[in-house]
Amino acid sequence: MISKERKQEIIQQHGGSAANTGKPEVQVALLTEHIQALSSHCEANPKDHHSRRGLIQLVSKRKNLLGYLAKNDIQRYRDIVAKLGLRK
Repeated sequence: MISKERKQEIIQQHGGSAANTGKPEVQVALLTEHIQALSSHCEANPKDHHSRRGLIQLVSKRKNLLGYLAKNDIQRYRDIVAKLGLRK
């Protein structure tokens, strides 16, 4: 889980203000943080298939958001991928 303080920090970094949570950059950053936490959980608990399914859904959601961003504004897409260190 992401703490409330960490979530606000991510929103502030990527959204510009604490209330701007709808930007795709903010959503991708929050999903990335959640994916990292869930990945470590799945490595520690290899038989937890329910969490693994949730992880796959989160990765798919992030992929769709990144595709939307790449289609509409390629520069914002490149910035967020570079900032988060994603492989795309």
